[in-house]
Amino acid sequence: MSPIVVAELCAFSFLAGFVDSIVGGGGLIQLPALLILLPGVSIPTIFGTNKLASFAGTSVAARQYARRSLIPWHIVGPVAATAFVFSFLGSMAVTHVNPTFLKPFILVLLIGTAAYVFFIKDTGLVHRPKHASGGGLIPGIVTGAALGFYDGFFGPGTGSFLIFIFIGVFGFDFLFASASSKVVNCGTNLASLLYFGATGHILYATALAMAGFNILGSIAGSRLAILKGSGFVRKLFLVVIAALIVKLAYDLLRK
Repeated sequence: MSPIVVAELCAFSFLAGFVDSIVGGGGLIQLPALLILLPGVSIPTIFGTNKLASFAGTSVAARQYARRSLIPWHIVGPVAATAFVFSFLGSMAVTHVNPTFLKPFILVLLIGTAAYVFFIKDTGLVHRPKHASGGGLIPGIVTGAALGFYDGFFGPGTGSFLIFIFIGVFGFDFLFASASSKVVNCGTNLASLLYFGATGHILYATALAMAGFNILGSIAGSRLAILKGSGFVRKLFLVVIAALIVKLAYDLLRK
């Protein structure tokens, strides 16, 4: 592979890690870059290479947040464990079914999410957990199953959807929701990585180079989010959601 192509992918991976560590949506940057710059590579191999780079950055971001006690483990643990299992199943499915049929449905969900956060001004600005220790198990398992399968099967917007659910269902603010989403994403990325690795769908040299830059982006992004707080995360969340909407709408209209 051309060194120039690898360098371009690493640059996109740094940006993806930076954005993803704060509000999710790194797949909006990294996955299209892989698809454009590696046109002859199969979709499962693109996904596997993407997952290795993403897992590296996400795990580092999760550690940054965990060190500052921003992760309510009694809620996040069951979500992450369930998501791990269902992400593996979703990764198995993507080798047999083209996931692009989901785009119209995901577009509608993203528009609804953006509208809610934009018009309800105090959404996610105050941390008011709705479930005490031991509570929230059922919604946590449902969230992990649905978004875990989705992330393994398709992926774009998973982190953003997780943040929205942690805010709306569990009462977290944007900073706690962002931190929690990183732990769940670690589980989904690891499950997909195990499957794609076992089936030979990873370009390791490229993925490892991208992983290093994804880590650097994740460190920078998570530190900025912790420094700036929930108000900053909310604004960036809306920007990323808008970009996802534009990207999916463009993909649908050009067909």
